[in-house]
Amino acid sequence: MEWLNRMTKAIQYIEQHIDGELTSEDVAKAACSSTFHFQRMFYMLTNVTLAEYIRKRRLTLAAQELAMTDARVIDIAFKFGYDTPESFAKAFRKAHGITPTAARQPGVTLKAFPRLSFHFSLRGDQDMDYRIEQKEAFSVLGKKLHVTCADDENLKAIPAFWNEMNSSGMSDYLCKLSPKSKMYGICLHMDMETQYYDYMIAVDTPAASLEETKKFEIEEIPAATWAIFTAIGPVPDAVQKTWQRIFQEWLPATGYEHTGGPEMEVYPPHDDPFDPSHRCEIWIPVTNK
Repeated sequence: MEWLNRMTKAIQYIEQHIDGELTSEDVAKAACSSTFHFQRMFYMLTNVTLAEYIRKRRLTLAAQELAMTDARVIDIAFKFGYDTPESFAKAFRKAHGITPTAARQPGVTLKAFPRLSFHFSLRGDQDMDYRIEQKEAFSVLGKKLHVTCADDENLKAIPAFWNEMNSSGMSDYLCKLSPKSKMYGICLHMDMETQYYDYMIAVDTPAASLEETKKFEIEEIPAATWAIFTAIGPVPDAVQKTWQRIFQEWLPATGYEHTGGPEMEVYPPHDDPFDPSHRCEIWIPVTNK
């Protein structure tokens, strides 16, 4: 209920400042949340980024003003945060399929992106077990893929990346370099404004400096407090469903917040990802505010 109230306050803040200066930091502050955690939660709950939501709401209200008032196009453009009439016209055409001037024609069809409201439901049909662990910093070695959340491209690109790494033998090669390590799928450098991040398939960095490691990249995973969940079932469906439950059920129901650090999937090496009993872990860096 607390998170529901915080999201509602954030939406109210957006609507009150929709025709003025509006930053993600200010919206997150209205929700008593860190900027990264709020943006990540907002996206996982709505499947639209905070910036995209604000843009769509502004273009919806701009269309209403064009249709119902005699205000100049340039004034409406400036009111809703566009620096030039040209940038406003480009965004307006993308959203509504017509120019701002054409929006004033009688009978024209316009698109509306409604104000969001949040209603969380309690789900008691399935337990969600987790544990909290503190871990020191460690380094990983592997390959990266630069990917976007836009249009759910990451849900297709990341499984394809795993298939490529497995079919090419690169996953097995990494396991040989670090035979005692588990396999990691790591979300790094997440930018919720642009929707881009790096996804890395990796193992623990070998203790010895090996010539073979030069073809890979190394990343430092900072010390963190981790909330750790188990996903049971074939990949990628079980993993994706567990991610959804973490953000849609567990985080809103607890006092934990995402710290903005890397997120990880942790897989047993040489396992069968399509086995119905397949088990892997999802690690989220958290703080209990």
